[in-house]
Amino acid sequence: MTLATATPPLAGFTIGVTAARRADELIALLERRGAAVVHAPAIRIVPLPDDAELLAATRQVLADAVHAVVVTTAIGFRGWLEAAEGWGLAGALLDRMARARVLARGPKAKGAVRAAGLVEAWSPSSESNAELVEHLVDGGVSGMRIAVQLHGEPLPGFVETLRVAGAEVVEVPVYRWIPPADTDPLDRLVDGVLGGAVDAVTFTSAPAVASMLARAEANGRHAQLCEALREDVFAACVGPVCAGPFEAVGVPSSRPERARIGGLVRLLSEELPARARRLRVAGRDLELRGRAVLVDGRLRPVAPAQMAVLRLLADYSGRVVPRDRLLQALPGTGDGHAVETAIGRLRTALGEPGLVQTVVKRGYRLPVETGPIGGAG
Repeated sequence: MTLATATPPLAGFTIGVTAARRADELIALLERRGAAVVHAPAIRIVPLPDDAELLAATRQVLADAVHAVVVTTAIGFRGWLEAAEGWGLAGALLDRMARARVLARGPKAKGAVRAAGLVEAWSPSSESNAELVEHLVDGGVSGMRIAVQLHGEPLPGFVETLRVAGAEVVEVPVYRWIPPADTDPLDRLVDGVLGGAVDAVTFTSAPAVASMLARAEANGRHAQLCEALREDVFAACVGPVCAGPFEAVGVPSSRPERARIGGLVRLLSEELPARARRLRVAGRDLELRGRAVLVDGRLRPVAPAQMAVLRLLADYSGRVVPRDRLLQALPGTGDGHAVETAIGRLRTALGEPGLVQTVVKRGYRLPVETGPIGGAG
């Protein structure tokens, strides 16, 4: 095994996690692949037993016969039944569903339906809401009463399409999300994104995206946040619905082929190393990651100030960088000695003094041999 293959794929990268539910699982998967993680929950979940809206929707479903029940998520469906059990309504709710056509969005939702003793009438192979609503409308829904189990966020397009087609829709909001009680971690994550201390941010729900954007808006930093996410920081969403609020403001995001946490981690493990800048310098292969450099495949942690100097040297592609220009890249004001100190520490961090050359009375340079050899330039 070589040193390069022994380096975890996310080593040297810092990743923000905005999830509230299943955050521990996501963080463990990222850390197992070498990432440093900043956890800043962007939302919190309203406890189901205390959710008056869910109770009101459940009673509305029980008030009259329903022709169809749409199950969009397994956890949401199970949570609905558990809450109904606590209210003493589970038996009546299951009886009502048993007399209706139950449609499940995907295999997990299908499994939850069967575990409840019900049998789904249909499930789309694409696991998409679009195919689900198309199937309903094509079959005719005029005059039908349809219960739609939501999960965290409304489905306005889905519900409106059914209503336009003539259906009466009962929206069942399960696991409603609201802003976090403590917004300080989210503010610090935004600081990290704007300050270049974070390489990627992950999102597992559309409300988390909307909450982060709203928080930045409230602090007068919405434009800066969107620009950073467009230009420098990798935004990773678990699926297309999750990415919706970003699309609305023109922020590109990436997502795995399947909307799963494991797929999200694999996406980051592939994309972040691919975005890293690579150079051939003094006979060594360098890969510049967020807070580390791979030198011939060996991970060398580099502090932020020294990394800022290294990136500037790399931008000059072998040309001499004057001391005053390097001083501008360092945090704070400092003096000429700050540059010499930073260069000395950078050489120590890289473990190869010859990677940064001194050009007497002019400045410093990287002896780049062939220019960038891949990754972001």
